[in-house]
Amino acid sequence: MSIYQDKFLSRKFGVLNHYLFEYDRKAPLEEKVKEWHKMVDSFDPEKIARQVHEIGAGYYFITLTQGTRFILAPNATYDAIGGTKPGDACASRDIVAELIVALKKYDIDLCLYCLGMGPAGDREVGTKFGIYGESTVNMDFMKKWAAVYEEYSVRYGDGVKAWWIDGCYDAQSSAKFGFTQEHMRPMYDAIKKGNPNALTAFNNGVGPYFYKWFENEELTSGEFTDFVHIPDRRFYDGAQAFTLIPLGLEHQPGNEHSRWRNRGVRVPRETVKDYIKKVNAAGGTVTIDMYIDNRGNMDDEQVEAMRGLLDD
Repeated sequence: MSIYQDKFLSRKFGVLNHYLFEYDRKAPLEEKVKEWHKMVDSFDPEKIARQVHEIGAGYYFITLTQGTRFILAPNATYDAIGGTKPGDACASRDIVAELIVALKKYDIDLCLYCLGMGPAGDREVGTKFGIYGESTVNMDFMKKWAAVYEEYSVRYGDGVKAWWIDGCYDAQSSAKFGFTQEHMRPMYDAIKKGNPNALTAFNNGVGPYFYKWFENEELTSGEFTDFVHIPDRRFYDGAQAFTLIPLGLEHQPGNEHSRWRNRGVRVPRETVKDYIKKVNAAGGTVTIDMYIDNRGNMDDEQVEAMRGLLDD
């Protein structure tokens, strides 16, 4: 147990936005880059901070990247390894730094959603890093990818309070990637380089129970698809209970995994509120995945439904 886990628990719940670049994969790269610049320029950190404050959340996660070549803040290490021009893959605008300032006005912590397998979805850049498609990760790739995170960690310092690393699937969870403890360690060390007190979670996929995956993580990854799982204790081998759950409707009816980053309110406000209170009482926090479009607009229906969530 650490005072940083204590402080995170005191935040009670948070919001996560998958701010993702959606594009036609067949479009020329020049068109993708042009649209990417529009997406980066459209984001309003002040508006997001205000909305998260109105919801009453104590922390906010945003996706730094999710499998493509595009990443939400400048990174010279990434450009050097991937052979990309500044601004054309890594945003020239530092949205993360701006969010730290905007959220601080409301005493809201910024946290980052990241990936363990880097730009695996991009043939050109992924290949230069040493990973593409469903290839298995190796230590050469992990050291390169960890260097990208180290640049961010050193830049932001204690401005980023927690890192949630997705896609760290072992051979039993997925036929691709094949993460082991050794593979995750470089990312963990990179994160700690800039902020030794940052909390970390490494995700091995959706599961029906809480558990510690990486040997040093301070939070369970806690990826679930509904507001039903309650931890039976605060700590799992030293990792504090943490949940991440989508609020939105299923865009593929009958597929619970299609609820992520989707509009609409699938469960009543009172259900979410009651769930948060039960998880908090057990010693954990709840993170609500809420929709955001590629111009930085959250779903009005969701924001209204969650406004002042724990106030009444």
